[in-house]
Amino acid sequence: MALYVFIQVLATVVPLLLAVAFLTLVERRVMGAAQRRQGPNVWGFAGILQPFFDGLKLLLKEPVLPSNADQPLFLWAPILAFLTSQAAWAALPTSAAGAVSDLHLGTMYVLAIGSLGVYGVLLAGWASNSKYAFLGCCRSVAQMISYELPLGMVVLTVCVIANSLNWRCLVAVQEEGWLLWPLWPLAIIWMVCSLAETNRAPFDLPEAEAELVRGYNVEYASMGFRLFFIAEYANLLLMGTITSLLFLGGTLAPFGFLNIIPGALWLALKTTFVVFLFIWIRATLPRYRYDQLMNLGWKALLPITLAGFVANATMVHVFTLI
Repeated sequence: MALYVFIQVLATVVPLLLAVAFLTLVERRVMGAAQRRQGPNVWGFAGILQPFFDGLKLLLKEPVLPSNADQPLFLWAPILAFLTSQAAWAALPTSAAGAVSDLHLGTMYVLAIGSLGVYGVLLAGWASNSKYAFLGCCRSVAQMISYELPLGMVVLTVCVIANSLNWRCLVAVQEEGWLLWPLWPLAIIWMVCSLAETNRAPFDLPEAEAELVRGYNVEYASMGFRLFFIAEYANLLLMGTITSLLFLGGTLAPFGFLNIIPGALWLALKTTFVVFLFIWIRATLPRYRYDQLMNLGWKALLPITLAGFVANATMVHVFTLI
């Protein structure tokens, strides 16, 4: 049993790390096309070896430990960020066979693990003992906590409609049609909150290079920086996958006659489309001001998602009584 679980974990983590590597290449190529310039195209066919050389470059760089930093916390911060970015995948049904651990409270598990990622950022900014890192840390923690609330309300709304907190049930309820169509306002809010939660443009305030010189991880080099980098892109893929599971049918084919294609491939295609939208938005929209970011989260998105949750819960209750 333990060997089977270990194999399942490897079958999830190894493709995820490879996907993160090639996502960096895809993003740079798409951004290059959007800005009418060339992306990586030298190392390997069409630049396919570029992510591996980038990883090797960071691996060979000298690890720098600031003398005035809290070194145990400084070393643990990127490890914590990396582990939380990987652990959330355990409950997601990434294929028709299900998840590594098919939890009854799978949605709550993913939300809880995602919330723990804040501590990696918090420790990095605090332990660096740097004003720039600490300012970036404050920005990032405030942003992530603020946008976790509307994200959670959207997930709970879908769970109320599906009458379950299990990911497979959320997918199964979409056999008659994707939840994107009746819940499109919540889907748009989810996309906006996903961009803010993953610190992606136009909400990349924690990494505002012109203001904070990279943000909370400014003191990190070598593999410490690399772990934060992997965690950021793994979280981007995670949000794309969750979006597909919540609103796009997950592993279900869009039409019944296409069920011969494996569910994992459908989920991969839907996730790729969502991630492409994230990259497209980065190449298109300018950065928000920080006060605008906070106002959007607390004064607009949170009240709307609360109202949507109450309205949908009321309708579900009324139709149940009928």
